[in-house]
Amino acid sequence: MDLNLSKAGLTATLWLCGSLLAFGQRIDLKDLSAFKNPGSSWSIAGNVVADLNTPNAFKTSKGEGILVNQSTEKKAGTDLYTTQEYGNAIVEMDYLTSKGTNSGIYLQGNYEIQIDDAWGLRNATSHNNGGIYQRWDDSKPEAEKGYGGVAPRQNASKAPGLWQHIKIVFQAPKFDASGAKTANAKIVRIELNGVSIHEKVELFGPTRGAAGAEKATGPLRLQGDHGSVAFRNISITPYTETPQLKEEDESDPIYINANSNNMLRSFVDVMPGVRSVHAISVGGPEKTAYSYDLDNGTLLQGWHGGFVNATPMFDGRGNGTSLPLGSVTRFTAKPVLAIAKLAKADDKWVADTAGTGFFTKGYVLDAQERPAFKYLIYGATVTDDVKIMENGQGISRTVSVDGTAKDLYFLLANASTIEEVSKGLYLVNDKGYYIQLAEGTPAPTIRDVDGKKQMIVPVGNKLSYTLLF
Repeated sequence: MDLNLSKAGLTATLWLCGSLLAFGQRIDLKDLSAFKNPGSSWSIAGNVVADLNTPNAFKTSKGEGILVNQSTEKKAGTDLYTTQEYGNAIVEMDYLTSKGTNSGIYLQGNYEIQIDDAWGLRNATSHNNGGIYQRWDDSKPEAEKGYGGVAPRQNASKAPGLWQHIKIVFQAPKFDASGAKTANAKIVRIELNGVSIHEKVELFGPTRGAAGAEKATGPLRLQGDHGSVAFRNISITPYTETPQLKEEDESDPIYINANSNNMLRSFVDVMPGVRSVHAISVGGPEKTAYSYDLDNGTLLQGWHGGFVNATPMFDGRGNGTSLPLGSVTRFTAKPVLAIAKLAKADDKWVADTAGTGFFTKGYVLDAQERPAFKYLIYGATVTDDVKIMENGQGISRTVSVDGTAKDLYFLLANASTIEEVSKGLYLVNDKGYYIQLAEGTPAPTIRDVDGKKQMIVPVGNKLSYTLLF
């Protein structure tokens, strides 16, 4: 941080002392006391659920921990400012959009990072989720200055009603003793849902609609007049500039694209220390992809964005693993059988394939070269037809059973939370993804197992559902 600072600049190094927001801590969302004059559109809630079919629709319940803005065309909300100001900072938060929403995060009240419902977009622009609005041509007179922006490298957005996480590393503008600006503000890095979408972006001036003139410190501002949005886990911590280290020579990354339907066999690390050694990743032009465990008939993960980073698989001797290039939604913590035979719906799920007669039969390709996986279990032949949705918003899955096996159940989810939001629609893993059961599907059983929620359903001859994320 620049040590040649005015009194206002010095405040940037001490901005949290003795305040509601301490170093490295989150803003306390028990009430709205951390914000200046909050408008009536802002409130604190214990839970919030979006409607996937209705724009700007939220349902909230009493409690604390979630900051909610409910704004409509008929009753537009107002922007919200923190009472504290900051200079160089790392800003992190979770946010959740309603259908069709438009909002923004303004650093120091002046530099906007866009929030909007960009679910399923193949090519995001600077106007979409994670985009940077900014002024161009700063050398021109004020009347001639243009406005543009920087699009995110890829669309890492999730569905309305799901929590998204953003991390912004921000470098404040610098000023000399006379107050003249000596350096522009910069976005050092932005990560959205675990994906780096911006690096080293210089901000030539405030966004249109900025709170005021540029200065060494300023508040965090949350836009509240363009749609309903919710926030939680908001933290602002000081960022200290560090000299650029000389990068050591590294091998060029090996990225595999999926401009057409594509597949890659590899190891897949589901969680630290948990590896699927018989996995396949499938992607397509929708810029959505998934990984499937052939040893258990289990969907491991899905993601939006690029296809696969195969560097660890092929570079040097390699270790056989590949990595998703997008924002990952994990469907399981470890590969387990998707189908089990249970005498009763409350029986314990099968621990492994012993006694099941499980045998993988590989996959067959349709006319578009998309796979349907086949395996034997309990004497029945299972066809697991997993397809990326044409709109890129998720995955459809149809499981067909050909045989006489009875009492077969399908494991839909094993998660921290499972929340039914409407008939056949469930939010899973703390609003991590949706499960939408096809019409006519039997009501699933949701049970407590080892501190988690487990959702199972009878398979019958066919089971269809979608995973939206």
